[in-house]
Amino acid sequence: MSDTPNLRQAALDYHAFPKPGKLEIRATKPLANGRDLARAYSPGVAEACLEIKSDPSTAATYTSRGNLVAVVTNGTAVLGLGNIGPLASKPVMEGKAVLFKKFANIDCFDIEVDESDPEKLADIVCALGPTFGAINLEDIKAPDCFIVERLCRERMNIPVFHDDQHGTAIVVGAAVTNALHVTGKKFEDIKIVSTGGGAAGIACLNMLLKLGVKRENVWLCDINGLVYEGREVDMNPIKSEFAQRTDLRTLDDVIPDADLFLGLSGPGVLSPEMVGKMAKAPIIFALANPTPEILPDLARAVAPDAIIATGRSDFPNQVNNVLCFPFIFRGALDVGATTINDEMQIACIDGIAALARATTSAEAAAAYQGEAMTFGPEYLIPKPFDPRLIGVVSSAVAKAAMETGVATRPVDDLNAYKLKLDGSVFKSALFMRPVFEAARTSPRKLVFAEGEDERVLRAAQAIIEETVETPILIGRPEVIERRIEQAGLNLRIGENVDLVNPENDPRYRDYWETYQGLMARRGVSPDIAKAVMRTNSTAIAAVMVHRGEADSMICGTFGEFHWHLNYVNQVLGRNGLRPHGALSMMILEDGPLFIADTQVNLHPNPEQIAEIARGAARHVRRFGIQPKIAFCSQSQFGNQGEGTGGRLRAAIRLLDKEEADFTYEGEMNIDTALDAELRERLLPGNRMEGAANVLIFGHADAASAVRNILKMKGGGLEVGPILMGMGNRAHIVSPSITARGLLNVGAIAGTPVDHYG
Repeated sequence: MSDTPNLRQAALDYHAFPKPGKLEIRATKPLANGRDLARAYSPGVAEACLEIKSDPSTAATYTSRGNLVAVVTNGTAVLGLGNIGPLASKPVMEGKAVLFKKFANIDCFDIEVDESDPEKLADIVCALGPTFGAINLEDIKAPDCFIVERLCRERMNIPVFHDDQHGTAIVVGAAVTNALHVTGKKFEDIKIVSTGGGAAGIACLNMLLKLGVKRENVWLCDINGLVYEGREVDMNPIKSEFAQRTDLRTLDDVIPDADLFLGLSGPGVLSPEMVGKMAKAPIIFALANPTPEILPDLARAVAPDAIIATGRSDFPNQVNNVLCFPFIFRGALDVGATTINDEMQIACIDGIAALARATTSAEAAAAYQGEAMTFGPEYLIPKPFDPRLIGVVSSAVAKAAMETGVATRPVDDLNAYKLKLDGSVFKSALFMRPVFEAARTSPRKLVFAEGEDERVLRAAQAIIEETVETPILIGRPEVIERRIEQAGLNLRIGENVDLVNPENDPRYRDYWETYQGLMARRGVSPDIAKAVMRTNSTAIAAVMVHRGEADSMICGTFGEFHWHLNYVNQVLGRNGLRPHGALSMMILEDGPLFIADTQVNLHPNPEQIAEIARGAARHVRRFGIQPKIAFCSQSQFGNQGEGTGGRLRAAIRLLDKEEADFTYEGEMNIDTALDAELRERLLPGNRMEGAANVLIFGHADAASAVRNILKMKGGGLEVGPILMGMGNRAHIVSPSITARGLLNVGAIAGTPVDHYG
């Protein structure tokens, strides 16, 4: 139950408004006219039916079955609430379905069944088999849940997974794996004392046995004390497998020298005195919700070296099934697995555990600001909002399914499959792939002007991991080192990342003399040059690129674009290089759309507009896309003499004269650029086919406004801006950029080029 009346009402309002519940159904295909109707339903639907009748495996091609999971319960063991019945459990099942969709883009139907007999419930679930690609059993009491799952697995040819058992066991397995890594202990050596003989508790113990724990080292207790040979009270065959031959009877009797306490029982079961009897550096998993078997501060008062996990989000190391079930189902569904076997579950454990030992993602850090996210006693498992989970875990599960022969639709290329999964959460991943591939072939040096910014540090970490580039950071060493440690990054100054300290760098004299030499006839005296090289990191970065100490610079995480552009142009705008436009790639639901010029030229003249178009065409091709450029204005194919239309028409004449090697058309409205049918009605036989993918404007205000509307209201993700005309030697980002955005710009900057606009 909610702790306060305000929270209770907020939770009720969340479920009730603006429409009841947390789910709805939406069509994935157009249904706008009679032709669509004839294909979606009669007579066209018969063709899909006949194909499936002929080959049942094509159901995954012609229906949503291959991405559809049933969340099934009878409401007999709802977490924290007990046997509340199927109807009252519906909000929980809807919530589970929402998590499937959010974390793994899996569609779900929640099914609440009014049936307490486990064999009859299994009959009902099996009868639903043709509808679903997999079954998630949820909140069914023990031992009924074991019976239902066993019967369904025997009779169904799709994955059946009781998440309360196996999901909990997998996340516990990953957390224990890393806890042992921290303490230096091994599965085969540890003594485990567990409380709770329900579905989750038994499943966790069985999983730990598969990971190497010896059965004789497992001591299981429930509300009636130790499970021992000969006990008759509240026993069943599953509990009996853990019965010990001993005269000991209570938790207090068996807790001495325990390495791991695993609690899935109730509040206050483990006392501080019991913790004091455990082994050195005890591992305490107190997973009862909402109140654990012992609160962390009470345990640490007795054992300061204890490693503690709970089921609560307000303590470190939350054991949360959402780390597992969306991703194990994603991998199983994608290869058409007929079951989720032990090997797939262990692959899931290994993936989760390895991800926690890696550096944390910028996205997870942003979602959990203020929390320690460096691998160690308080960070054993990743956070649920770590976007890398789907790629790492689901691909590991799919690989295990294929290797064990349960995949009916194996993927040909696991690396490509993982990239596709990453692309489902990192919207830029698919379109950035050719750029990253190019960046991996050239060991270029990138200098970041704002090296103390955490986003820059995380981008630098990712650049090291994903490219062969060397980041250079400008900033104070003590500040950078402290922030590296706080963020849990593996950046080592002088080894995998270089540093320029503007307050005390041995190259200071060389830098100010270089800058003063370049700017001597622009009013910059030696004293001014010295001050600039002490205080202006953008100018320092530009000087480094000019001197050949870096191949490209990135700046702009704070401050105004033209302020940075001034120093970039002062130092690097020579030998034929000059900034002539800023290009942003906006990644939308239906693909990328490039916008220019958003920053450099407020009122570009025809020559500048033509130059922007040439540069945009070259950059768009770097992403493996053929440019189709629309010159956008309020004017439409010459119908207005005022405004930007005249300058755009003049630019088009310049491109026509030089016979430009890319498709362009205009001037036109934005809707005309994006709607080929409308464009054909207005100008039959125009030179562009399909929708434009590059929009060029005659006024920076218009370009910037379109970019920001797409970003803030259209769900667009910006890659860039890309500074055109500087030979890839400098890029100026916007202050709103993320660490992932900086990584993308870093990959762009890390690509060697002979010349481009």
